[in-house]
Amino acid sequence: MKENSRLLLFTGSYASTTDNGVQVYEFDGGAGGKLKLLDSVQGIANPTFVNVDTAKNRLYAISEKLNGEGVKEGEVVTLSIDAQTGKLTELSRISTMPATDAGQTTTCHINRDSDSAYLVVCSYHGGLVGLLSVDADGNPVRLTDTAVHTGKGTVPGQEKPHPHSAVFSPDERFLFVSDLGLDLIRTYHINRDAGTLEVQGEIKVAEGAGPRHFVFHPDGKSAYVINELNSTVTSFLYDSESAVLKTSVTVPTLPDDYSYTNNGCAEIAFSKDGRFLYGSNRGHDSIVVYAVNAETAELTLVQHESTRGGHPRHFTVTPDGGYLIVANRDGNNLVVFSLDTATGRLSFTGNEAETSKPVCVKPAVFPV
Repeated sequence: MKENSRLLLFTGSYASTTDNGVQVYEFDGGAGGKLKLLDSVQGIANPTFVNVDTAKNRLYAISEKLNGEGVKEGEVVTLSIDAQTGKLTELSRISTMPATDAGQTTTCHINRDSDSAYLVVCSYHGGLVGLLSVDADGNPVRLTDTAVHTGKGTVPGQEKPHPHSAVFSPDERFLFVSDLGLDLIRTYHINRDAGTLEVQGEIKVAEGAGPRHFVFHPDGKSAYVINELNSTVTSFLYDSESAVLKTSVTVPTLPDDYSYTNNGCAEIAFSKDGRFLYGSNRGHDSIVVYAVNAETAELTLVQHESTRGGHPRHFTVTPDGGYLIVANRDGNNLVVFSLDTATGRLSFTGNEAETSKPVCVKPAVFPV
């Protein structure tokens, strides 16, 4: 990281409106990954996923509220970031997808294109994907389209669709939505003139797998999904022209002596150079590390590292590639690991921070 910059970490959590649901930490890599709390924000219900726009100094947090009939529905809270102090100030709130027919539409994931023209949210409970336009100042304007998923899977937890994440292709021509309830990854094209989501195609994973979060290799030639329900990672080779995924391998995230019925996977992320892939196990409470063959998308187990806290729902690799930080929901802590760039292995630094029910941690580099 450049000397004239600082790394801030933004966390989301399970929280009531009277709790500090969003927090800002300064991360000191030079001191072995020490965390210093800079700001906390109340008044946001269950901000379980956040997105950071460093160009416009904006933080977008998902939230939830009750509509007139008492049904939960999603909203996005926009906050300004003071990069010098880390202080957050609320700017606006906007409903994402209105709840209908007594079915809640709370959201579990939020993403943004690099031009900050659109936000994309996923409603796990509503089976919906929402597209929101954003103005030049970084303020969400309106919901321009909603994609509706239908059907069901084959195992408990798959009684209906459950879109869990939406990830842009490296060239941002396409959007890949992992649906845990349908065992598929559906590809959309954003019609930017009309502000609509157009289905491009889809690919199935194994029945009962439950695809959750999805990531592209840094070279853009392969992609990987972590499957929550059967504790596996499936890899794909990717054709960027056609947006077609071709399944390569599926590997377990757990040691042979640990049952997947006692585990649920969550986050997946790459090392900075793309040589290593990381995934989180909730139950086994570990980070699994794989070495990656970028040509074939094959994965080789390197390590299982304890997260030193229960239910690691999310984690992040710092932009310089030197550290991995885990948000342990049931451990009520953020835990910092050093990342060996030669081997991919993780080592506990001894640094952590106590915080209530953290479930998302997002890093961002700001000039000072």
